[in-house]
Amino acid sequence: MEHFAVKYLRKERLPTPFCPGCGNGIIINCFMKAVEELGYNDLREFVFCSGIGCAAWIPSPHFKADSIHSLHGRAIPVAIGVKLMKPHLNVVVFGGDGDIVGIGLNHLIHAARRNIGITVIMVNNMIYGMTGGQVAPTTPEKAITTTSPYGNIENPIDAAKLVMEAGASYVARWTTYHVIPLKNSIKKALTKKGFSFIEVVSQCPTSYGRRVGLKSAVEMLKWFKENSIPISKAMNMKKEELKDKIIIGEFIDRELEEYTEKVYKLMEIARSKKL
Repeated sequence: MEHFAVKYLRKERLPTPFCPGCGNGIIINCFMKAVEELGYNDLREFVFCSGIGCAAWIPSPHFKADSIHSLHGRAIPVAIGVKLMKPHLNVVVFGGDGDIVGIGLNHLIHAARRNIGITVIMVNNMIYGMTGGQVAPTTPEKAITTTSPYGNIENPIDAAKLVMEAGASYVARWTTYHVIPLKNSIKKALTKKGFSFIEVVSQCPTSYGRRVGLKSAVEMLKWFKENSIPISKAMNMKKEELKDKIIIGEFIDRELEEYTEKVYKLMEIARSKKL
């Protein structure tokens, strides 16, 4: 009996190119399970956009669907173009932390501000993994990387909080240990009207874990389990208590007018007026 996800994947592109222990396989499984539970038998109603990096290889070439590989950091504006032209489609962006909040941060902020109806799934492995393990905007303070051999001196960006404040309809953060809530958040994001953002803190034993004393995927998943704090609990904790912890959960879930709908309403108004 075939695995349920095979119907959504290109068999000829398997196995994936990801390193042993990479969290991308977990994320693919969660996404496919969410799609199946939503009742999709194929991915014909989806378009996937990605940039450059390990996470960008999740949809392309593995998903049996239309996908666009764009420039580094530019997946979101490409996705916006698709959504504006084909508003009936589910447009999903996959990207890493370097791609989404490093190179492409400006696009993320404005997409959330406009509340355009696309879903962005950001795989946060806290490093530029594919290019050799350089420090990223999400790299924890004091972490050792190839470009911070004596420890990172910068504060990591809080992507989920930033997107929430920018104006998104739905924002959540989970780790690859929390597979059930991650799957449920993906289902919610895909059915939410407006901009949805899911940050998935994921293990990268090859380029990050071994440099910070976590030598295997199992060790990293155990660390995620032991250091994740539900947002409801974190709200009653001091800043010092939350240092080096991962705050997980749904950050915002609200009903807001979606950008594409506003654009098409404006087009109707423009057509009805004589110049």
